[in-house]
Amino acid sequence: MTDTPVPTNAGASPPSQAPRSQWWDVWDQFRSHKGAMVGAAFFLAIVALVVFGPLIWDVDPTKTNIRERNAPMSLSAPLGTDQLGRDIFARMIEGGRISLAVGLTAMGLSLLLGTLIGVLAGYFRRLDGVLMRLTDLFLALPLLPLLLVMVLLFREPLTAAFGIETGIFILIVSAIGVTSWMQTARIVRGDVLALKEREFVLAARATGTTPAKIITRHVLPNVMSPIMVSATLGIATAIITESALSFLGLGFPPDFPTWGRLLNDGVPYLQQYPGRAFWPGLAISLVVLSINYVGDGLRDALDPRIRGR
Repeated sequence: MTDTPVPTNAGASPPSQAPRSQWWDVWDQFRSHKGAMVGAAFFLAIVALVVFGPLIWDVDPTKTNIRERNAPMSLSAPLGTDQLGRDIFARMIEGGRISLAVGLTAMGLSLLLGTLIGVLAGYFRRLDGVLMRLTDLFLALPLLPLLLVMVLLFREPLTAAFGIETGIFILIVSAIGVTSWMQTARIVRGDVLALKEREFVLAARATGTTPAKIITRHVLPNVMSPIMVSATLGIATAIITESALSFLGLGFPPDFPTWGRLLNDGVPYLQQYPGRAFWPGLAISLVVLSINYVGDGLRDALDPRIRGR
């Protein structure tokens, strides 16, 4: 008997690996943007502070103590107290929750309106002229006077129907969302105009696919990049707008703290107690700056032309 040679796998091709997800490439590009990483860290830290802060610092932000009014920073009051003896740090945490909630909700409404109008205007030629002239009309309107008119007209009906806090929240979110969707609509429309002439969209249309399925399966997934970038910038815009309305006294009630309201309350005491205006102004600046850096990182990471550089 002769020994049979054992076959070897020397010439066999190595086993194929699973294809790398595109989102890993996006994360690698985003991680290489140092400003975006620092901005994301700052934003997540602020969100964690305002969300979980009451569990650690359980001081009532509305509790008054006249005997301890205008107290300096101490262990019992890290940021001091205001003219009514209320803890400024507790009010900063509560105001941050409200300001971030307004920013996120208004951003969602703005993206919904902007994406809907942009997709309809870009895909359906007969709607393009009407929707874009509507967009130009909203862009031509002065933003701050329009917001003031909306607040003055709808403040009383909404507060009577939903209560003061809920009614003002709905009013502020609706006013910011309705007046900030135009840039998103124009960006999405431009991308949809280019996408609807691509081969995969023309092939889907030739096979009899309905426009609704083409939009949801082929168009929307390919315009998510500018939508996500617009989302990050929309949060910053909504927070600044809410702060401006609260600073003018047209936002939430005085006993309902937001960063804009706290900034407004601190202005009369700016010379004697500058920290009253410094801390809410610093919080607004840090949030807006960090979100802008995150938006820059997302823009670079989601652009396939520069990914991997």
